[in-house]
Amino acid sequence: MGVEAGAQVARARALAVLRIRSRALAVALLPAAVAVILLAGAAGDRLEGPLWDTARWVLTPFAVLVLLAAAGIALVVARARPAMSPTVPVTEEAAPDLYRMVRDLADRLDVPAPSAIALTPDCDSWLEDRTHPAHGPPPAEEHHDIAGAGKQAHRRHPVAPVLVIGSPFLWWMRVGELRAVLAPVIAGTGHSAHPDIAAARRFVRGLDAAVAVASVPRREPVSRAVLAGVGWVARLLLRSCRGHAAEMERGVAAAAAERAQAVDYGLRIVAQEQVGLAYAGWDRLLTRVALPAWRMGRWPSRLDAGVVAALTELSRRDRLAEGFASRLGERPACDLLEEPGTVDEAASLLAARLFHGGPAGSGPDWSPVAWSEYPDEVVDRKWRLDAARLHRVLDTMGVRPASGPTAPATGAPTLSRVLDHLADPGTARTAGSTPAGSPAGGPAVSGPDTAPARTPGAPDPLDDEDLSGTTAPSATLAARLSAELAREEAAPSPAAPSPASPSPASDAAALWDDRALPLFPLQPPRTARELLADHLTAMVCCAAMDTAGATPGLDWLDGPTLLIDGERTADLGPKVLTLIEDGDATPLRVWLSQLGIRPEKPVRLG
Repeated sequence: MGVEAGAQVARARALAVLRIRSRALAVALLPAAVAVILLAGAAGDRLEGPLWDTARWVLTPFAVLVLLAAAGIALVVARARPAMSPTVPVTEEAAPDLYRMVRDLADRLDVPAPSAIALTPDCDSWLEDRTHPAHGPPPAEEHHDIAGAGKQAHRRHPVAPVLVIGSPFLWWMRVGELRAVLAPVIAGTGHSAHPDIAAARRFVRGLDAAVAVASVPRREPVSRAVLAGVGWVARLLLRSCRGHAAEMERGVAAAAAERAQAVDYGLRIVAQEQVGLAYAGWDRLLTRVALPAWRMGRWPSRLDAGVVAALTELSRRDRLAEGFASRLGERPACDLLEEPGTVDEAASLLAARLFHGGPAGSGPDWSPVAWSEYPDEVVDRKWRLDAARLHRVLDTMGVRPASGPTAPATGAPTLSRVLDHLADPGTARTAGSTPAGSPAGGPAVSGPDTAPARTPGAPDPLDDEDLSGTTAPSATLAARLSAELAREEAAPSPAAPSPASPSPASDAAALWDDRALPLFPLQPPRTARELLADHLTAMVCCAAMDTAGATPGLDWLDGPTLLIDGERTADLGPKVLTLIEDGDATPLRVWLSQLGIRPEKPVRLG
C-alpha cells in the first residue's frame, strides 16, 4: 500500500514540531557556546584585554544559569505525568475474542496491533499512548504531579498505543458494526509508530504536562517562582508548535481513514448511523435515568445494558428508528467479552465518578442498584425525600396545615397543604411586579401562610431573574428550597466509601488525576424554579402512591415516572407549572380528581 497523502502531511508537520524543539535547545546552548569560545580564546592568548575579561566574567555565570534552567525545564517536561484518559482496562484473558478481532483487523490493515484494550464510558474511540514511564501506577497514598521524582526511571521498550473503545458501542453495536467503526482507529497505529510523529507527540505531551504541573497552586514561594518560569517557557513552546501539532493529527487521521477504506467500507456507513444513535441514547440515559440515582447515593451497575433498553424503547416509539430494532437479533459486540456484567459494572462506576464525582468504591452512602430495583430504591425514595424536604421548608416558613372538613386532625403532611399555600389568592402576585399599595421596590407584604418578612438588606427572592413570572408564594418557597438543598449538599457525608471493596478499575484509577471530580458534569445546577417543580411533582406522586394505588416506574428515555394502572402519566408537568407560575391549582385539582387521588389524605414521607 502506497504512502497516503495525509501521512506525508503528518510527517512534515512532525518535523516542524521537532525543529521548534531543536531551536529551543539551540537557544539554551548558545550562551554556553559563546562562553566556551571566550574561555578557549583566553587559554590560547588570543582574546585578551579588560573588555574580553569582563565578557568572560559576565557570560560564563550567565551560561551556567541558562544551562541549569534548561536542564530543570527538560527534567520537568520529561518527568511530568502526561494526561491519561480514565478507562477500564480489559485484559486479553477477559476478552480473547475482542483481542483476536482487533489483531485480525490490524493484519488486514498492515499496521501494528494495539498493545492493549481499554473501555471508556463515552461514545468515542481513540488510540492513546501510555508508554511514558510516569504511567506506571504510583503508590496508592501518593498523588504527585511529577512521577518518579528522585527515583531512577525504568526504561521500557517502545510499544503500540492502547485502543480505547466506548463501552456503549460494545452493547449497542453488532460485531460487524464495531469492526467497521474501529477500522479507521486501528489504522492509526501505523503512523503512531513513525519515529518523527512519535517524537513530536512525546514533546507536545510533555509540554502540556509541564504546564499542568506549573498550574498547581503551591505555598512555598521558591517552588512557586521556579515553576512559574517553567510554566512560562512550556506555554511559549506549546503556543509555537500548537498549529503544527494540530495539522499533524489531522494528517494522521486522514491517512488512517484512507487506509481503512479497504475494510468494511459499506458497513461503516451503516455503523456511523449507530454511533449517533448510541450517543443520543447514552446522553439521555445519563441525564434522565442515572443522574437521579447518583444524587441519591446509588449508582446503576448496568448502564451499558440500559443503553440497549433505552434505544430499543426509542425504536418502539419513533417510526424513524423502526429498522434499528431488527438488528437486535444479530450477535452483539459485548459477546466478545468473557464476563460482560463485570465489565459493565466497572464502566458504570467509572461513569458515576466522571460525570457526578462519586467515590471510587461502594460504601454505605454509595452502593450499586440494579435496574429491577430502580423504581423502589431510587424513584420511590427520591420522591419521598423531596416531599419531606418540601414540608420541612414549609414548617420553617410557618405555613399552617391544610384546613377544611376533610383535613386530618393530626396535622400530618398532605398535598392539600402545598396546594393551598401556592394558590393563596391573597399573596399570588407575580414575581418582579409591585403589589398594590406598596412603594416601588418595597418588600412584599407577608400573609400568615407565606414566608415571614425578609431581613433588611437580604436579597428579595422575587427579584431573582430565574423566578420572574412566578407567584410570590412560589418564588419564596423556591428560594427556601434552594437554600435548604445547598445546606444538605454542603454537609459532610457521614460515612466514607469502604476501601475493602475496590472496584475492578481501582488500579487504573490511580493513573489519572481524580482531584477535580466530576471531570464532565452532565448538567448545570438546577435552578430554584426547577427545584420547586421537582419537589411539587414528587409530592403529587407520593399522594398518588398512597391514596390511589399508583406505583413508581422507570422510563428508559424520561427517567422516573408515575404509573397508574400500569400506564405512565405524561401530562402532570404542565399542570405543576401552571400552579407555580399563575397560582392556579384548578387544572391540577381536576387532574387529581380524575385519577382518584386524594390530596387531603396524609402521605408517607422519606
